[in-house]
Amino acid sequence: MAIAVFLLVFFAAFISAQSSYIKYNTSQDVVEGKLNVHLVPHTHDDVGWLKTVDQYYVGANNSIRGACVQNVLDSVFEALLADKNRKFIYVEQAFFQRWWRQQSETDQGLVKELVKSGQLEFINGGMCMHDEATPHYIDMIDQTTLGHRFIKREFDQVPRVGWQIDPFGHSAIQAYLLGAEMGFDSLFFARIDYQDRTKRKDEKNLEVVWRGSKSLGSSSQIFTGVFPRHYDPPDGFVFELNDVSPPVQDDVSLFDYNVQERVNDFVAAAFLQANVTRTNHIMWTMGTDFRYQYARTWFRQMDKLIHYVNKDGRVNALYSTPSIYTDAKYATNESWQVKTGDFFPYADKPNAYWTGYFTSRPAFKGYVRMMSSYYLVSRQLEFLSGRSSSGSTTDTLADALAIAQHHDAVTGTQRQHVADDYSKRLSMGYAEAEELVSLSLARLSESIPQTGYRDPITEFKQAKIINLHIDCPLLNISYCPPSETNLSPGKSLVVVVYNPLGWKRGDIIRIPVISDSVIVRNSDGIEIESQLLPIDLTSLNVRNFYVKAYLGESPSVTPKYWLAFSASAPPLGFSTYIVSSAKQTGSRSTMSTVHTPLGSESGNIEVGQGNLKLIYDVDEGKLIQYSNSKSMVKASIEQSYSFYSANDGSDKDSQASGAYVFRPNGTFPIKPEVQAPLTVFRGPVLDEVHQQINAWISQITRVYKGMEHAEIEFTVGPIPIDDGIGKEVTTQFTTTMKTNKTFYSDSNGRDFVERIRDYRTDWDLEVNQPVAGNYYPVNLGVYVQDNMTELSVLVDRSVGGSSIVDGQIELMLHRRFLHDDIRGVGEVLNETVCILDECKGLTIKGKIYFRIDPVGKGAKWRRSVGQEIYSPFLLAFSEQDGNNWTSSHLPTFSGVDSFYSLPDNVAMITLQELLDGKVLLRLAHLYEVGEDEDLSVMANVELKKLFRDKKIGKVTETSLSANQERMEMEKRKLLWRVKNDIKDEPKIVRGGVVDPTKLVVELGPMEIRTFLIDFDRGLSREVAGI
Repeated sequence: MAIAVFLLVFFAAFISAQSSYIKYNTSQDVVEGKLNVHLVPHTHDDVGWLKTVDQYYVGANNSIRGACVQNVLDSVFEALLADKNRKFIYVEQAFFQRWWRQQSETDQGLVKELVKSGQLEFINGGMCMHDEATPHYIDMIDQTTLGHRFIKREFDQVPRVGWQIDPFGHSAIQAYLLGAEMGFDSLFFARIDYQDRTKRKDEKNLEVVWRGSKSLGSSSQIFTGVFPRHYDPPDGFVFELNDVSPPVQDDVSLFDYNVQERVNDFVAAAFLQANVTRTNHIMWTMGTDFRYQYARTWFRQMDKLIHYVNKDGRVNALYSTPSIYTDAKYATNESWQVKTGDFFPYADKPNAYWTGYFTSRPAFKGYVRMMSSYYLVSRQLEFLSGRSSSGSTTDTLADALAIAQHHDAVTGTQRQHVADDYSKRLSMGYAEAEELVSLSLARLSESIPQTGYRDPITEFKQAKIINLHIDCPLLNISYCPPSETNLSPGKSLVVVVYNPLGWKRGDIIRIPVISDSVIVRNSDGIEIESQLLPIDLTSLNVRNFYVKAYLGESPSVTPKYWLAFSASAPPLGFSTYIVSSAKQTGSRSTMSTVHTPLGSESGNIEVGQGNLKLIYDVDEGKLIQYSNSKSMVKASIEQSYSFYSANDGSDKDSQASGAYVFRPNGTFPIKPEVQAPLTVFRGPVLDEVHQQINAWISQITRVYKGMEHAEIEFTVGPIPIDDGIGKEVTTQFTTTMKTNKTFYSDSNGRDFVERIRDYRTDWDLEVNQPVAGNYYPVNLGVYVQDNMTELSVLVDRSVGGSSIVDGQIELMLHRRFLHDDIRGVGEVLNETVCILDECKGLTIKGKIYFRIDPVGKGAKWRRSVGQEIYSPFLLAFSEQDGNNWTSSHLPTFSGVDSFYSLPDNVAMITLQELLDGKVLLRLAHLYEVGEDEDLSVMANVELKKLFRDKKIGKVTETSLSANQERMEMEKRKLLWRVKNDIKDEPKIVRGGVVDPTKLVVELGPMEIRTFLIDFDRGLSREVAGI
């Protein structure tokens, strides 16, 4: 009877409870004396990964993943308009710009109001969230600049915060160059080594002041926050439509009323995070990948949490952004630990080092690098010849390159159809830019100045040298139709060689030809030394297969030889060379002599005609010694290949090697299956050593006359996997140097960072993976040294590298697997190329360069040749009748004053005429403090001489991304207090303000300065009309 009465009373009370409208108070600001929980609503939208960028945007291909960025932005827009206190941050401008173009003028006006009020804030602001291991620093700058200038143009806003939450490790370049030099006040990310994170949480050092540059030190530091877990909310507070976190149920007329329970959960999670964070401010990242497709579900719950948590009073909850959070942290006047170096390598578990992606998809990495240099050149030529308001532009290539820097693009960690989409976009961008470059070179080469914008008579067919071999754009596989023509009597091939560097340079040109009866003349009509070398069988086989695969038809002719000759070109200018048929009784290109040691022959073979000599052991068929008579270096050196068998995850730890993770299961040297003899080709321009390492690896080593480094062109693939074993192929350079576990690798092609094997500066490393845990990204090069000599190795694309044993440098060149590493991509990295139904594993061709110097003397070679590798000669071809080229065209041209060039320690990394007529100029000092005794000094660039025949009206220095004046940026900079200041920090040297009369730019070591230049448009130029 008592139970019945109780139930009757309960239901009567329940029925009498009435639900009603609740106005949630979401206007809370920071409250002093309380723990402030900054709720930062965000979405992380990959610009391609499992789906292509356009599929992600429109919500296509949802069988792979239900993600539609268009829905995210539509939904967030409506949710922000519903409550003025709500906030949201957005990063990826590649998506936002797509959405922006589709909005009505009315809605664009409403979005501008949201941005102006701070409800919608652009964070990071680049076209994508770029990777930090595999891109070149110039690409990182370019893609960020595209986004920043759009935001400035449309919204008059300047992003303040770096938001690199998903890249797999973090570079020093990101901290000081893509952070502080962009004008950012702070930088936030999620992924650091699990051991590092544990120690930082224990010591409350997740937030630090990061000084990424030894040269710029405290002048370019940035407040940096590492999230205590991932970039998603604490457990139980994820509110997407189908997520499982309990909602705040505050309707008393419904079952499961849980307000106090949810408030208690919130407070408990807040104090848990506060225990690992300094000050009374913590950030909750309220979102994750492709969330807010139905934004109301998130904001409804956050509205309730802010309302009820603040009524509870134990902590203070508020809508916030990283900018608000940064200002709150700064206002506490706390002193922060100083962090130097970088955050590589990254591991999320003991056997899961994310160091494989440094090399994954090496062909795509090479293509991105090739397009990067082409983009730099095409913008130069567009400026030099005069930008047109119509016709081809570099815009398509700029957008494609920007997207390719995404942390699941150039990394090689995307699905295959997405990789194909990135490549297609780059190819389309190249095709459009090629038209612009052809027209620009034709206009510049005309001997009679023209005004206006017209199509010149000359039709150029372009090619580009990539790492000293020409690309048309398939010349890396020996395919260049313009040079493979039959030069009949009276016809000649004109080769225009453009130099994008700011100083005069010389290199060896190599183009395929079909005839052995040719001569080469320079722009003065003087015959120059040239050499013919046979194209090896491996290269011809690769050529035939890949031309058919890429172009759909086989080559119509087969070239027999490489024609090699020495060429030089002035700074930002070109020279002309003429290739023609040789007369029967006249001189002609020298045919290389061939030497193949017989089976009974033993001893050594010496290769090289100048100061540099390479000595090979005939019996073992390998390099054994390096000798330079000029530098007096003589050292033992061997070069070899090996592979790591990929762990398949079948042992007690299920972690396998894959697109991201490098987990070797033993290393195996690769030796010739049958002893193949060396073949040596000698001639007046260069010597070559051809080696067949095994059935799927071959290489050609070149020693050029007059050059003091060696070049190795390798061909690797298809990697065999029919034995059921995935493989990761490496090459080693082994010396007798005593290097004490120490080596040096570059940071995105810029600063070099000291690496010590099995050691981390910030914590006591527990070594679980002695190989993978010592791999680092290499974009420019890596070197080792002892107290006598140093060995440097430079690369033509991003790779992984290390020094696994003293005196040795190891580079990973190619990877192919049978298993996935279970990091989300859900597809095995097994690249193939098909012709109809015939598919083969991917073969790659690439180049590496090496040199040995006296200790302390290698920096100049690394920096100067590194620039030449990144910015190779660009070639244009034209077939002409007779010898009348010089009578109708300029044989040589330079965009700078006669007898002027940039200093040896300065590079021009951007020269671009913008839509508003201003010219964007970036100059970069190439050396670090103390790197070279002669070149690590202040450099001066004379702008008047740099811009020939142009009158400079105004020079404005800006931030790195050219979205704000440098002076204003410096005024707004937050000066963070530190508690372990570096007492012996080198003196920071920076250039001074540019005098408007003298117009001389000063650059200190590692400094990059960016300018917007206005020219007096009334002054015409000597060569083409402006």
